[in-house]
Amino acid sequence: MDPRIHSLQSHPPLSISSTKRTPAKNGNASFNSVLQQELSEIKISKHAKLRMKERNLYISETEWVKMEERIREAKQKGVTDSLILMKDKALVVSTKNNTVITAMNKQEAKSQIFTNINGTIVMED
Repeated sequence: MDPRIHSLQSHPPLSISSTKRTPAKNGNASFNSVLQQELSEIKISKHAKLRMKERNLYISETEWVKMEERIREAKQKGVTDSLILMKDKALVVSTKNNTVITAMNKQEAKSQIFTNINGTIVMED
């Protein structure tokens, strides 16, 4: 057999997993709205999950929604890594990746020096 000719391997067809999407009210979501919805979800790193569990930190659904809005605003202003100060906790978030990097209670945050951030979001209400 000619060394330039390679036998093709059979691969199973790609399967596309279905994800929960909320259709637009008219039934036809625009590409941009679907893209924004997919990009807006905040993820939590393994490290942050561990810290939240160790420190007994809880973030309510309304706090997540507000945080998501504020992260979107910060991203529009060019912020890539942010410190989010809440009433009783502080989070370091990669706004570029929509990922919570670490979390701590407010007392702990007072004794920290935060580096490698280029924006702060204050959500103390």
